[in-house]
Amino acid sequence: MRRRRPLLVLISLAFGMLAVALAIPAPSQGAAGVLPDLLKLPEPQGDVLLEVSGRVAQRSISVKFDRAGLEAIGRRSITTTTAWNDGAHVFEGVLARDVMHAIGADDVESVRAIALNEYEATIPTSDFARYNVLFAWSMDGKQMTARDKGPLWIVYPKLDHPELRDDKYDHRWVWQLYRLILP
Repeated sequence: MRRRRPLLVLISLAFGMLAVALAIPAPSQGAAGVLPDLLKLPEPQGDVLLEVSGRVAQRSISVKFDRAGLEAIGRRSITTTTAWNDGAHVFEGVLARDVMHAIGADDVESVRAIALNEYEATIPTSDFARYNVLFAWSMDGKQMTARDKGPLWIVYPKLDHPELRDDKYDHRWVWQLYRLILP
């Protein structure tokens, strides 16, 4: 009987591993029909400016972006006014909707944006689809630091859309943005 125990142990282990494998649901496909290939996103080489975590297509993700990683997604600029500065300013950054698309979160309904000072706002991603909302890293050609609302600031194109001049949008302009949490 002692000779059969190793075989029973191996069979038990094999069935246990099979049971675990069958219990893990296969990831579903996103809105575009395929899951994003997060492995193709560049690994941060510099200071991490933005962390994104949460659930996408029924799986947990955790992605970190440095400036080069965000720039690889695309650079855009908008000219707009803010409630905190006089006059119009040119902001450069990456479109929020492009970041969401890069991580496969096109169908996420909202995000929690968290600042370095722990301020947070829940933002409907329909804003990102409807408007050219930026995760801005510079204002008027100058890179923003934590002292001047950086390293990232969520900026809405108020000059292009009069409805954005409503005070109800001001709390969504999260400055010192460093983290997005998906539901």
